[in-house]
Amino acid sequence: MPTPKNKFLVTELHRKTVRKMSSFGITQDEIAQCLGIDPKTMRRHFRAELDEASTEANSKVAEALFNNATKKGNVIAQIFWMKTRARWRENHEPVDASANSGPVTKVVVEIQDPAKVRADRAKEAERNGD
Repeated sequence: MPTPKNKFLVTELHRKTVRKMSSFGITQDEIAQCLGIDPKTMRRHFRAELDEASTEANSKVAEALFNNATKKGNVIAQIFWMKTRARWRENHEPVDASANSGPVTKVVVEIQDPAKVRADRAKEAERNGD
């Protein structure tokens, strides 16, 4: 029996496609256009996929960044993490001292290449006979 003209038949392939496209940041209107349906119809049938895809994608990228920064010694990933998550910044602008209880101080942090640090430690251990 054929499906009525105004009825959309959802398949598992549709669900995977919507989840993937949404996780890439493609707009709901564009996804609906690719499926050949109205955006309202798409939202009705794929609410969970649309709601969860972006968070899942961000989580995967954050995990990869975290692993690069902590396990692989990727200095760029470490700097990015500290700037975005720890709110570090390179140029310290003057801070309104009246907003703080103490004096304004400037902190300089040197980030070293982990491979160089390991090599330096190995040389030091060699010199010490360890």
